[in-house]
Amino acid sequence: MKLLITLILNVFALLIVSYLIPGFRFDSLWSTIVTAIVIGIVNIFIKPVLQIIFIPLTIVTFGITAILINVVLLWCVSFAVPGFEIDNFWTAVIASIVLWLVSMFLHKLSEDKKR
Repeated sequence: MKLLITLILNVFALLIVSYLIPGFRFDSLWSTIVTAIVIGIVNIFIKPVLQIIFIPLTIVTFGITAILINVVLLWCVSFAVPGFEIDNFWTAVIASIVLWLVSMFLHKLSEDKKR
């Protein structure tokens, strides 16, 4: 159930970003769902490996490399998923930051408040 809620929140976050950022578009709701799944898989399997490989560079650049890893992975997903397009690198940078903010906000809203 938690996985389904996370998927729905990620799809909603992607739709919000596509509304806010020009040049970040989806052809259909189906391509948005597939993109959310692929981003989830990439974040689980590929992102941690890249973060470990680039730890020294991340330390030297005070974390900018970590942001660039997110941007490059998002941009690569746009090449892999048909129906998902990002116009250029700077659109990917802005979209990655906005996607992070929107996702964080939505996931904080959906947390259980057990006290």
